[in-house]
Amino acid sequence: MSTIPSLTRQPLQLRPDPSRVVVRPFKPATEPRDLNSKDKSRANRITERVLSLDPDTTVSQLADVLENFRGRHRQLLEIFEQRADEMEEALDDHEAFTPAQRQLLGAYFLHEYSFEASALFNPSIVRHPDQSGIIEGGLRFILSLRAVGEGHISSLTFLTGVICPDGRILMDPKSQLASIPRVANRRPGPDGDEVEIIFRPEDDISERVIFPVTDSQANGIEDARFVEFTDGRHKTYYATYTAYSGHSIRTELIETSTFDRFRMMPMRGPAVRNKGMALFPRRVNGRYAMIGRQDNENLYLIYSDDLQNWEDGTPIMRPAQPWEFVQIGNCGPPIETDEGWLLLTHGVGPVRRYSIGAVLLHKDDPSKVIGRLTEPLLRPEQSERAGYVPNVVYTCGALVHGKRLVVPYGIADTITGFATLDLDELFAAMRT
Repeated sequence: MSTIPSLTRQPLQLRPDPSRVVVRPFKPATEPRDLNSKDKSRANRITERVLSLDPDTTVSQLADVLENFRGRHRQLLEIFEQRADEMEEALDDHEAFTPAQRQLLGAYFLHEYSFEASALFNPSIVRHPDQSGIIEGGLRFILSLRAVGEGHISSLTFLTGVICPDGRILMDPKSQLASIPRVANRRPGPDGDEVEIIFRPEDDISERVIFPVTDSQANGIEDARFVEFTDGRHKTYYATYTAYSGHSIRTELIETSTFDRFRMMPMRGPAVRNKGMALFPRRVNGRYAMIGRQDNENLYLIYSDDLQNWEDGTPIMRPAQPWEFVQIGNCGPPIETDEGWLLLTHGVGPVRRYSIGAVLLHKDDPSKVIGRLTEPLLRPEQSERAGYVPNVVYTCGALVHGKRLVVPYGIADTITGFATLDLDELFAAMRT
């Protein structure tokens, strides 16, 4: 019977901030070509009303909008003009716009959206690509978070911070401003669109919000599991995430090297019809590898020769303890250590309580479980039980720094906390 390693909950908690907003199209469809005939007729009536204003009124109305939203967004006029250009696909023939008319028209087809009004949770954590100027013994990281706003629509947002030599977690100040990216390229395919999105590199990473941009993501980008993937000397950050269209889910992939330019792409095969796939940080025995759940209960090891095609895997873990009898799943990408692949898991027990566990997989053959906690590593404390979804602690990825494991985790699908523990104590508790 394993013992449970001592774990330190940090006092730091990240809470949703309703005052942080992005400006985005006010229709669920981001492309005017997706508007139905009724909405197109309405758009043309709005356009006629804008064109009916005399020049002085147009200029004064535009000035009023800019004054009202001053300091809440960057480059508003540019955003207005871009939206007006997008709307041309839905508009009937019309007289040429003046610059002021075009900018004012664009403003009518946008709205503010409080992207983290309801929740900020289910984090993953990776090493920041820039470690310059960091305190000796410290580590700078990037934290991805699932933000939930009006309509329970999930988007992806980022923060940065530092792991101090003594284990304390310090978050960098976040910008009050936020923005969604420009879609630089869209390639339709039989399995959905592949898109390239770009943020302004001069903007702080905390300003960048990846909001749904394809039909498969229309109702949410959920639970991104970021991993720093090494292939030879080349390093790339990948994340699997759950794309929710409003009626179906599937796992998709996001790729970046700089966190200001991202490629989002669908994946294929029976394995991707499920939630919670997590990519290993390198090839295993020459192939890409994932841990995922394919039957709503058990964990599978899945191999592929490329990153987009994922067939059925091999079952490697089943629920074994009372706290995980309902189902198990992964809690982020496997972490390579000298002892083997460290995999955080989640288990669902009585009254749908979610707890976080840990297992150790053989480094050369990760289908072999060589260590496993019999009790949860982390379960909801009394103070962590209340929230949007009660009795849940959950993470989408942890990070090892030195001999310390850092686990950011979601609390009741509402806020985010942090826990740390000694790695050697964890390994000792998992030995069978």
